[in-house]
Amino acid sequence: METQFLNTFVTIVDQGSMAAAARVLGITPAAVAQQIRTLEREIGAPLIARVGRTVSVTEEGARILPRSRELLRSVADLRSVANESEISGELRLGACPTALAGMLPDVLARMVETFPQINVFIKPGYSADLYHAVEQGDLDAAIVLQAPFPLPKTCEWQLLREEPLIVLAPASMAERDPHDLLANEPLIRYDRYQWGGRQADEYLRAANIVPRERFELNALNAIAVMVDRGLGVSLVPDWARPWPEGLNIARIALPDASAKRCIGIVWSRSSVRVRLVTVLLQESRKAMQAKA
Repeated sequence: METQFLNTFVTIVDQGSMAAAARVLGITPAAVAQQIRTLEREIGAPLIARVGRTVSVTEEGARILPRSRELLRSVADLRSVANESEISGELRLGACPTALAGMLPDVLARMVETFPQINVFIKPGYSADLYHAVEQGDLDAAIVLQAPFPLPKTCEWQLLREEPLIVLAPASMAERDPHDLLANEPLIRYDRYQWGGRQADEYLRAANIVPRERFELNALNAIAVMVDRGLGVSLVPDWARPWPEGLNIARIALPDASAKRCIGIVWSRSSVRVRLVTVLLQESRKAMQAKA
């Protein structure tokens, strides 16, 4: 059985259609369909039910899906085990939205320059989901916000960056008191139900500020653009560049001390690709020191 065909099956399930899977795999939709037909003949059961342009997993497909993922991880591990004399293989890495654009490219640039035999699979996602993926062994490591709970003994954490809270306001309001802005201008709230926005909510409560809420979302770049358009002010962490271009906004420090949003790397101690994780930790530290 071709493991590539199993990979095609898993990719179809993850992407939700054969066309999307074809784009991810870099092959034609016809080739995707042919691989699935071949796999279904070898398995002896239908795996994918086609409904128009979308697909769903059959009962038989759902039963073999977890084992298929496990088998593909094991096959990927063979490269690392076989090449223990050199740093090579595939690292499965997660990244939260702000790290994906602001920190990860610098880290990857250092990794591939020093260790060109490393391949990296990158899974974007929110921190809570990525922690779970690392804990379950689906990812080797992830660049995420620090968890508001103790980590299991199977995982470890390394701090990379601390981000203090700041007030974002239109440039014309740069000289105003930040608490006055938060209390009297419309607030574009950083989603209080996500880890990152929870600290902003706690600061407002501690300062006895009852804001005039206008919008609430978990997208820092979008918040910055909305502030630039005059839709309100916001209380957010001072996240890593790049920011959207052409903004005319002020970044105003808070008068009171506040908790900082911490971003770092969580990884599984049991991963067979721990040497690749060690490289990630090493190059991440160097990248953050270069920006300091």
